[in-house]
Amino acid sequence: MPAQPSRPLHPTLEPLEPELREALAALRQRIAAHPAVLVAYSGGVDSALVAAIAAEQLGERAQAITGISAALAPHLRQEAQQQAAWMGIQHREIATAELEDPAYSSNPADRCYACKRELHTLLAELLLQSDTAAAVVLDGVNHDDLGDHRPGIRAAQEHQVISPLAELGISKAGVRTISRALGFPWWDKPAQPCLASRFPYGEAINAARLQRVGAAEAWLRQRGFQELRVRSQGDAARIELPPDQLAALLQPELREALVAAFLKLGFTAVSLDLEGLVSGKLNRALPQ
Repeated sequence: MPAQPSRPLHPTLEPLEPELREALAALRQRIAAHPAVLVAYSGGVDSALVAAIAAEQLGERAQAITGISAALAPHLRQEAQQQAAWMGIQHREIATAELEDPAYSSNPADRCYACKRELHTLLAELLLQSDTAAAVVLDGVNHDDLGDHRPGIRAAQEHQVISPLAELGISKAGVRTISRALGFPWWDKPAQPCLASRFPYGEAINAARLQRVGAAEAWLRQRGFQELRVRSQGDAARIELPPDQLAALLQPELREALVAAFLKLGFTAVSLDLEGLVSGKLNRALPQ
C-alpha cells in the first residue's frame, strides 16, 4: 500500500478568493495524481509551495532535492533545510558541478540553461534509481516566469520536468497569497537568485568570486539589511538596497566599516547604486 501523507492537509488559515481557492485545489489534485515526485527545491517561495503540497499529498513518496554549489549562498541553503523540516518533506542535497562547464563559468546570457541542465541531468539519474515507477520531477516555475528571461526553463523542458504552478496559471503574487493563507512562515520571502546573477554577462565566474560576493552580502545581512544585492563588476562592488534604506548605509561609522570589510575581501572599490534594488537589473544589457 502506498505510504500515506505524514501530516494532515495544510488548512487554509485565511480566506482565499475563489480563483486562488480553485487554483490551490487544482494544484493538490495535479500533484496527487503522480505516483511519486522529486521536487527541484531551491527554498524560494515557489518551489517551497510545490514541495509542501507534494509532502502533504504524497507523504514519503515526495522528496525535495536541492543542488549545492558555490553559487548557492550559505544562508539560503540553511533556510531551505529549515523550511523542508517545517514541511515534513524528505530533503536531499546533491552537489552540482556547473562551474566546471564553460557554458556556465564563462557567464553567457543563457548561463542559467547550463546550470539547470546540470541539475536536471542529476535529477534524471535519481529518477532512474527511484523505487517507484513513473516518478516525475516537479519544479517551482510560476506563470510569470514564462514571460521573463529564464533560459533554465528550456533545460527543464528538455528533461520533461513538470511545472504545475505555470501549468495552472498561478502567478508569483498568487504563490505568495496561497502560501500566506496556508500559514507558511516564508510566504513573503524576497526573491533571492543565485550568486551568479551578481556578475555582468560575459564576466567569468569561479568559486572564489562567488564566495566573495556571498561574504559581502552576509556582512550586510548581519547588520540588518535583508533585501540586497552586491553586484561584482571586475573587482569593484556595487551595492543595491531598497531606496528607503540607502541613507542608513551612509552613516559615517557604518560606511567606514563597510568599506574596510569589502576591501579586506578583495574588492578594490565600493559604490552604492542610487537607483536602489532592482531584481534582474543586469538583464538590461540583453537585447530587448
